[in-house]
Amino acid sequence: MLDLMRATPPVVMGVLNVTPDSFSDGGLYTDLDSAVRHGVELREQGAHLVDVGGESTRPGALRVDAETETARVVPVIRALAEAGVATSVDTTRAAVAAAALKAGAVLVNDVSGGLADPDIRRVVAEAGCPYVIMHWRGHSDRMQELATYHDVVGQVRAELSERVDEALAAGVRPDQLILDPGLGFAKTAEHNWALSRRLDELVGLGFPVLFAASRKSYLGLLLDGRPAPERDAATTATSLLAVAAGAWGVRVHDVLGTADAIAVWRATGSPRLRW
Repeated sequence: MLDLMRATPPVVMGVLNVTPDSFSDGGLYTDLDSAVRHGVELREQGAHLVDVGGESTRPGALRVDAETETARVVPVIRALAEAGVATSVDTTRAAVAAAALKAGAVLVNDVSGGLADPDIRRVVAEAGCPYVIMHWRGHSDRMQELATYHDVVGQVRAELSERVDEALAAGVRPDQLILDPGLGFAKTAEHNWALSRRLDELVGLGFPVLFAASRKSYLGLLLDGRPAPERDAATTATSLLAVAAGAWGVRVHDVLGTADAIAVWRATGSPRLRW
């Protein structure tokens, strides 16, 4: 799976939140049948991976315990794996990651980059699976207090490099690593746009980059307060620009619209662009 993912960018990662309180789709897929049905639908629409999350990381969200998170994600991942759907687990906890991998997940997507639970690096190293390291400065209940930078792109790049070094020291191989700039996590709208415009500087670190702007609040601000479910066109635009700037993959709610846009991009010769 790792070689396949490296060989066929851009990868489309479909979002499946099995939580009651996620900012966009919380509560829609909290029972097993609806979650599995939506995961299969995302695959049919063009998702290479379905990213299953059991704990909301929206600004201000409070944490759930590991047992609750595990109980939410593991049955869904197991059922999707049995249905032939490749899944990733969106978690910051080593125990949840280990249980998800045992259930059939093929990638760990850690929004904390290993800071919330350093033992997750050992789990990833032993599994040999792809590992998304996102830029992160603190949990959801206080992360926006930490959105202070003198050069957001330079500092995100430097802090991601530190997370890479920590992962490598824990035994994770370089070819397992994928980086995510962490749009919206301890970032203002201005920070998010700067990271988007200069995404090539993060691509220049030499690792695949995952771009995850889907339905986030800075797009709502741009669109005069439009609610999250109505931000898909803006998401597709930002995702396609990221792909054209060299992103390895995009994490989105609207898989079909994204897959269609990528098909158009390919048909025009897959041009590389800068924002």
